[in-house]
Amino acid sequence: MEKEKFFITTAIAYASQKPHFGNTYEVIMTDCVARYKRQRGYDVFFLTGTDEHGQKIEEKAAAAGITPKEYVDKVSGEIRGIWDLMGASYDKFIRTTDDYHEKAVSHVFKKLYDQGDIYKGEYSGWYCTPCESFFTETQVVDGKCPDCGAPVKKAKEEAYFFRMSKYADRLMEHIENNPDFIQPEARKKEMVNNFLKAGLQDLCVSRTSFKWGIQTFDEKHVVYVWLDALMNYITALGYDPDLEEQPELFKKYWPAEVHIIGKDILRFHTIYWPIFLMALGLPLPKKVFGHPWFNFGTDKMSKSKGNVIYADKMAEHFGVDGVRYYALAEMPFASDGSITYENVIARYNNDLANNLGNLVSRTVAMTKKYFDGVVPAPAGDEGTDGELKAAVAEAVKKFTADMDEYHIADALENVFNMLRRSNKYIDETAPWVLAKNEADRERLGTVIYNLLECIRVAAVLLTPAIPGTCKSVFRQLGTDLDTYESIERFGALVPGGAVGEGEMLFSRIDEKKMMETVNAEIEAAKKQAEAIKKAQEKPEAVAQIGIDDFMGVELRTAQIIACERVPKAKKLLKLSVDLGYEKRQVVSGIAKFYEPEALIGKKIILVANLKPCVLCGVESNGMILASGEDTVRVVFLAEDTPLGERVR
Repeated sequence: MEKEKFFITTAIAYASQKPHFGNTYEVIMTDCVARYKRQRGYDVFFLTGTDEHGQKIEEKAAAAGITPKEYVDKVSGEIRGIWDLMGASYDKFIRTTDDYHEKAVSHVFKKLYDQGDIYKGEYSGWYCTPCESFFTETQVVDGKCPDCGAPVKKAKEEAYFFRMSKYADRLMEHIENNPDFIQPEARKKEMVNNFLKAGLQDLCVSRTSFKWGIQTFDEKHVVYVWLDALMNYITALGYDPDLEEQPELFKKYWPAEVHIIGKDILRFHTIYWPIFLMALGLPLPKKVFGHPWFNFGTDKMSKSKGNVIYADKMAEHFGVDGVRYYALAEMPFASDGSITYENVIARYNNDLANNLGNLVSRTVAMTKKYFDGVVPAPAGDEGTDGELKAAVAEAVKKFTADMDEYHIADALENVFNMLRRSNKYIDETAPWVLAKNEADRERLGTVIYNLLECIRVAAVLLTPAIPGTCKSVFRQLGTDLDTYESIERFGALVPGGAVGEGEMLFSRIDEKKMMETVNAEIEAAKKQAEAIKKAQEKPEAVAQIGIDDFMGVELRTAQIIACERVPKAKKLLKLSVDLGYEKRQVVSGIAKFYEPEALIGKKIILVANLKPCVLCGVESNGMILASGEDTVRVVFLAEDTPLGERVR
């Protein structure tokens, strides 16, 4: 029997900078769903990748002094590295700079133009570079982008437009006839009321003000980044409108079962994307799920605030599965989630170390101690056995229902409720007491078996969320019985098998010690953000000078031949410098930033015609050049620089 197909995608990540934890949540969530569907017997195709064109990337590449392609190669590689670190089990990673994608998109643009859906015009409006989006006067809020809050600028340019209104009624009808097309429900209402009912404007689909994009048939124009990026979902499967017959991969998997995206790009995926597909004569995806955001506490993550958390950095402290579990367990279905290191530590210690890790450790240890590591055979129910088995059955039922509706945090909570019930079962049955009486050995075997089976069921359910951990659990249980079918009834674990060696799943974290490390990292990030912000600010202007004024300052190359601290002056160093033609004594306020011995032998630039002055009782004849205020950096010269040269 042929497996039912399941095509699932993330939004492709914009390759402008390293993704923070909120961005990474999306690929973790999508991977969890993909793994779950594979467990359930589906033929899954999981697509992710990077969006690599647009003005923002062109500007960042120019600022870095490299080509846009070199820039996106670096960032895309970094993004893929984080996806791999997080255990993303994707089947394909697409880049919008891939040649097959660029070719197909140029063909899509021409097809839509030829059939009259795209026309040439002129755009005049407000443009947001970070969002790569145009906005009308009424959409802009206090001169800022309504989506991201960045300043917008007035833009006017020749452009090609897509006739959105031509398909608006058809899209509205589709949404009404397919109530689950946009999820959660609140997102659907937002799209319908704010955009469709308000009337769709024609969409700008090309740009002329930058060059980093897919070339259209009109050499002055490149394809607007959203038309380009959205096409990845079909070009990754080999779609190209110029082909006489589409490839088997496309025919097999399209339409997608679900696009997993952030709520901020819902408009593009639930209005523009369906309309593009309608124009191409292609079926629409079955569902678009707009997940919430992760905030840092109550604030949106922002580099300028220094409150950005990165998944790879978190993994250094909590391990990959610790990061995955927090992301999945803490994000609500419809409202924004919150992340603080204190919350992560609490989740890690309470759920993973105490509830899961301790249960596995205790149960495997008791199996070794009381039954020489052999899985005992159960001998009927008594006491609270029935309650435990009912809790397991209920957990499996609720977990399945929640996962099918993408209520992932609720699904995981069901499993951990079951684990809490299993830990309570240990206290109720007291295996250490049963072990003291040979007459209770059969009962002890039943208790241990029930615990081992509960752990196995939990490992099957938790595999999509924390796959590495669950592999360890199966090794410790000495079983490879990890299929979803095996948990349809309690008792599939075969008695007589041997448990494996115990492995520490999660070690408890010392919150105080961890927070000292984390707070130091956060403080360093804030200082770096402030330094970057300050460096980007335009310095306060000083009066202009002529060339004659500048030439009146005598700058000479020199070498530091001796250096020591000035007594009773924390900021000052006394330097002896050699100008080649004479030696001088100079006092400089750089003691906080340089050790005296580290400066000896360094070649510098000296203001040689500065009037002598006395600082803390020490005469100074000149000034060395340095930059900065909070952090001072001396201007050092190459070792082969001759002494006494005039600097112009």
